[in-house]
Amino acid sequence: MIRPTHPTRRNLRTGRVLTGTASLVAAAAMLAGCGGSVAGPPTDIGDADPQADVTLTWWTGQDDTAEALVDDLVAEFEKAHPNVTIKASAGSATTDDLLGQLSASFAGGTYPDISYAYGSWASELASSGRTLNLTSQIKGDQDIHWDEFSAAARATASPNGKTIGFPAVVDNLAVVYNKDLFRKAGLTEPSADWTWEDFRAAAKALTEPGAGVYGTNLSVSGGEDTTWRLWPLLWQNGGSVLSSDEKTAAFDSAEGVAALETLRAMAVDDKSVYLDQTDEKYGPLFRENRIGMMVTGPWEIYDTQQSGVDYGVQVLPGTNGDHTTVSGPDLWVLYDHQDADRAYWSYQLISWLTQNEQDARFNLALGNLPLRSSAVGTPAYETFIADYPGAEVFVANQKNATVPRPTVAGYVGLSTAAGKAIAEVLQDAAEPEAALAKAADQADQALEEARP
Repeated sequence: MIRPTHPTRRNLRTGRVLTGTASLVAAAAMLAGCGGSVAGPPTDIGDADPQADVTLTWWTGQDDTAEALVDDLVAEFEKAHPNVTIKASAGSATTDDLLGQLSASFAGGTYPDISYAYGSWASELASSGRTLNLTSQIKGDQDIHWDEFSAAARATASPNGKTIGFPAVVDNLAVVYNKDLFRKAGLTEPSADWTWEDFRAAAKALTEPGAGVYGTNLSVSGGEDTTWRLWPLLWQNGGSVLSSDEKTAAFDSAEGVAALETLRAMAVDDKSVYLDQTDEKYGPLFRENRIGMMVTGPWEIYDTQQSGVDYGVQVLPGTNGDHTTVSGPDLWVLYDHQDADRAYWSYQLISWLTQNEQDARFNLALGNLPLRSSAVGTPAYETFIADYPGAEVFVANQKNATVPRPTVAGYVGLSTAAGKAIAEVLQDAAEPEAALAKAADQADQALEEARP
């Protein structure tokens, strides 16, 4: 596994962040400003001539290591389909920059046929009017086996019911824990039925202020890395991020306050939490035996294994037996150029890329989780879990990713507002109820401004 950058993967960033910065809010606003659609009716892939010569542009959003794997796959695809030329490149200096790059390319008519995209961008991209609508194509394609992707991944790829691409990377949050520190503290290792009370007690027992050892970690960057650590507790408590009509925020509820209070108590009262301002320090600190339990995703396994730390992996603590986690699927988004031939081959390329054989040579080779449930039990998967102990827990934990993050337009603004509130509470600068109420007002404004 190669240490990624987004909360799960080997892309161009050098830290782990799902997005949610001011620059992304601005880029989302620019996308909303594009509006409209391409000059003509939506392209029908069924009108394509599969023998026609086509050239596709693919913005992969990957760093050099992952890009080399893409290039190998591109060469193989081009060899099998001599009429297809694929121009694959990163597309921008960092993956986060892709959203702004796409916005500019929409305005100039220079957008690609395919791009990598964080799942939190899905609604903004869909509302740009530049994406292909693959809903009918996928529904009628029995060979695609769409149901092998997780429910969260399928929902992310289909904002407002319109499928705009394929899952590119899947993940979820679980707990990676230091077995040596547990033994030193005289603690029993976490079990699959542990609770947040168990987690809090363990974090407190693991903390050694004089030695600079913390029980666990949380993000206070204010970005999505901050926000998505609250969502599982919110859902486990019976709350929702959005109202049932998805027009207003709903996280400022009794369930939301209870969820945030759980985290506040550990961070402020117990002082058992390392508060990461950058989202990049907690992994190295864990590997230096200075954090006992790391709330994180599969992207941390490679470096943790290489460090020699004796570690284990367990699902998130639960509430009344509910261990709901959060998944942050990323996408390969396909764009409409009013050219059925390009649309056809874009679809063929990405549907081929996301099949198990190719996925093993891309995602599994990078240490990411397999995209499809059917990958479990394959020889490539068996090698994967042997190489990366603990990865099998993250794979099995996909079943706990039962609630998708919202894919409505305006989610980036909502996440930014919520992330700032959470960060303030964890740093003892605000109380949960007041902070969430203020954030909900800001989120409502972002949701309203994003509506057509």
